[in-house]
Amino acid sequence: MCGIAGIVGRNEDVVDASDVHRMCQAIVHRGPDEEGIFVKDGTGLGMRRLSIIDVEGGHQPVFNEDRSVWAVFNGEIYNFVELRAELESRGHHFYTHSDTEVIVHLYEELGPECVRRLKGMFAIAIWDESRKSLLLARDRLGKKPLHYAFSNGRLLFGSEIKAILAIAPELAVPNPEALLQYFYFGYVPDPLTAFAAIRKLPPGHLMEYFRGSLKERCYWDVPAYGSAPPQSEEECLQILESKLAEAVRIRLMSEVPLGVLLSGGVDSSIVVALMARASSSPVKTFSIGFAEDRFNEAQYARVVAERFGTEHHEMVVDPNLEETITYLTSMLEEPFGDSSMLPTYFVCRMARQKVTVALSGDGGDELFAGYDRYAVAMQRRHLDGFPQWAGRLYRQRLHPRVPVGVYGRNYAWNATLNWRDRYLDGVTALPARDRERSLFSKDFLALADRLPDPLQQFQDYYDNTPGAPDDLSRLLYLDTKTYLVGDILTKVDRMSMATSLEVRVPMLDHEFVEWAAGLPIEWKFRASTRKYLLKRLAERLGIPAELLHRPKQGFQLPMEQWLRGELKQKFLSILTEPRTLQRGYFRPDALRGMVDEHVRGRRNRTGMLWRMLILEWWHRNYLEGEARHRTPPRLEFTERSTAPAPPTTMQSAPGAGTDWKQTNA
Repeated sequence: MCGIAGIVGRNEDVVDASDVHRMCQAIVHRGPDEEGIFVKDGTGLGMRRLSIIDVEGGHQPVFNEDRSVWAVFNGEIYNFVELRAELESRGHHFYTHSDTEVIVHLYEELGPECVRRLKGMFAIAIWDESRKSLLLARDRLGKKPLHYAFSNGRLLFGSEIKAILAIAPELAVPNPEALLQYFYFGYVPDPLTAFAAIRKLPPGHLMEYFRGSLKERCYWDVPAYGSAPPQSEEECLQILESKLAEAVRIRLMSEVPLGVLLSGGVDSSIVVALMARASSSPVKTFSIGFAEDRFNEAQYARVVAERFGTEHHEMVVDPNLEETITYLTSMLEEPFGDSSMLPTYFVCRMARQKVTVALSGDGGDELFAGYDRYAVAMQRRHLDGFPQWAGRLYRQRLHPRVPVGVYGRNYAWNATLNWRDRYLDGVTALPARDRERSLFSKDFLALADRLPDPLQQFQDYYDNTPGAPDDLSRLLYLDTKTYLVGDILTKVDRMSMATSLEVRVPMLDHEFVEWAAGLPIEWKFRASTRKYLLKRLAERLGIPAELLHRPKQGFQLPMEQWLRGELKQKFLSILTEPRTLQRGYFRPDALRGMVDEHVRGRRNRTGMLWRMLILEWWHRNYLEGEARHRTPPRLEFTERSTAPAPPTTMQSAPGAGTDWKQTNA
């Protein structure tokens, strides 16, 4: 796991190695072990390395036999051993034992199409000296980030925007279209960033820079939904177990300590069960909890740990909130409104004390319809008969006249929409162009009305879902292309890398994703049971029923109480400072009213207020220069470690899971 960065200039340009070094220093947290730089004429490649595979010899950048191809790489390639054997049989010579070197030789054979052979998570930059071209590529699901920009005739790229801003601070100009998207979704969806001149390379895409021009194309997408129905439930479960077990097994490849982030939910519990079966030593599991019982899932994680005999580490977090939030908002170079970044950071930081690599259960909700909002969408199907003309009349004429504080106001808006737009409305918080116009200033509304509709990209994903899918499968595809990438995987990448921890995600193995997409929706959502097939697998693996049929909690924290308690004076007051109000986004009276409504306990405005706070911190950190190197916050952990006990006997599908190689975890 690493962070990468680089510069490609015009032919007459000379790249200074000190510039590449400054880019790397901005992302040193992604790779604290060493730095590597290649500079030649108008090209510079740099990387920060977190040593995991070929710890002694896998230095980057890597090169081919005649040093005409150079690469830097962030991620892991899980099939590199097989690829290496194939390439050696074709005459290629290797000087390391790393997965990175496979990439340069595969590029020699296949050119840009080499990325189709890679199985793993990656952001890659390959410099072809003979063609004077740069190839940038990002993995299929977007587990690893990659940003790029033009500045003074040079192409700049980096794992994080901070690397680009380190040598091009003039690019710190806000992108109004991206900020409008942030108000809607709480993150900035690909390909935009919060900075006008900087973009993200979307997942499953590659880009070539040749003779001053960029050409971008898609090399992978989720295949047709519902196109491969199984013969029976037994067959379906056997395939599910086999494929997911293999996805877990190949992610145990490591020369450094490895564990699992265990929440006690269905997905992470399945990963623990399969990892315990594939490992010759007790699995290390990590969970966190909070003092407030309704936000504490530690007891469920403890049940799983005991069930599978793991070496369990459980910590109750007493965070220094001011230090933690100040630190994390300076690390995030875009506004990011998902407050679950805090517990994600806490568990990653705790795990990093014991291991360098951890597996997680992310991805199961998007693949198998696990979110509450899918059930809500299905429950509201009875609203489909609402006349569209009447809905338009309400939204255009009546809704603006309903006072903001009236209960049911937003539900009434939502009820008048069609199925697709009703769902999209449900996943937006501050849609400035329609439902929440009364909160925003006239000047910002005038700007927003001239910008592209933030919902259009999401509507296009829904309308163009591969295959001939049902409506719910369209929602799964939509969330896979947007929420999974822009929120979940961004959160996991940034928070884990802030602690120099690599996180691997078995359920987002692209071959497993392709198989899961092909399942008809009734294997995912059946009679209001979400994750139907995953829960059936969990039962076979021996995961206790009390974990499988409880309400989904997610990675939550007591933010509502914090914003009415210890954070109230320190942070909520920021929103009503003249400095904040002068940004011009909100009507001052509307913003003050929302803060007052929350503090008095009349309405829970936690989500909206948190997003506004994050936006203001972003302004101060990245547009006004207050971001600076900060040391990680002090955290008080009360640890409860559980020595591994012999796991109870696990069930498995007949004929499945009996011949796996034992791997040290």
